[in-house]
Amino acid sequence: MLLVISPAKTLDFENASHTELFTQNDFLERSETLISQLQKLNPDDISALMKISPKLGDLNHRRFMNWSRPFTPDNAKAAVLAFRGDVYTGLNADSFARDDFDFAQQHLRILSGLYGLLRPLDLIQPYRLEMGTRFENKNGKNLYEFWDTEITQALNKQLTEIDSQILVNLASNEYFSAVKPKALKADIITPVFKDYKNDKYKIISFYAKRARGLMAAYIIKKRISDVEQLKAFDSEGYYFSSEQSTAREWVFLRDAAV
Repeated sequence: MLLVISPAKTLDFENASHTELFTQNDFLERSETLISQLQKLNPDDISALMKISPKLGDLNHRRFMNWSRPFTPDNAKAAVLAFRGDVYTGLNADSFARDDFDFAQQHLRILSGLYGLLRPLDLIQPYRLEMGTRFENKNGKNLYEFWDTEITQALNKQLTEIDSQILVNLASNEYFSAVKPKALKADIITPVFKDYKNDKYKIISFYAKRARGLMAAYIIKKRISDVEQLKAFDSEGYYFSSEQSTAREWVFLRDAAV
């Protein structure tokens, strides 16, 4: 099976990677097209576009202006080690052994507004460009129109390569909206994580994001290939609830945060 996660706003390009492994993303030419258009914006334009502070607008203006090919380990970093944040705290790729990276490279994909679809070891340079950004470009009025069917076609190709018809959606709605389910040649399983609070189970954003990373790590480290095995997921107190689940939305509950 193939699993997809979202990227993160928080990045780490200060600390060295603990692996020398890296690959090149398949969509760099498309990314360069976006960058060439983003480089025409000034810091105030970027702040307004992304609804971020002037300080962050200036930072991302510099990132866009400094973006350049070719990507090397000297000017870029493997995506799964560059992204930080709740999902990546749960994933904890810093703990991966060589075999874990090998399995992740085959089965894990990261959706990205700038890079389209990333393998874990694909090199990236610093950026911020959320998939939901309404950035008018040569292909349309937003990034969904820019990527159109390309991400879905790439997922279909990669599903064929691993001989699977199952995609586990561990991405946010914003990012998974870049995938066209009707054109995807796979059954989609979407895990949902709920924590007990104020006498009921509900989705708590921080915990749910971390749990997506925990499940991705669970799949990778246990080399899971049968989606039914996901129902045994028990990291940090979560357990599968057949009562709350449907055929395509699998609910995992936790009675107390760890």
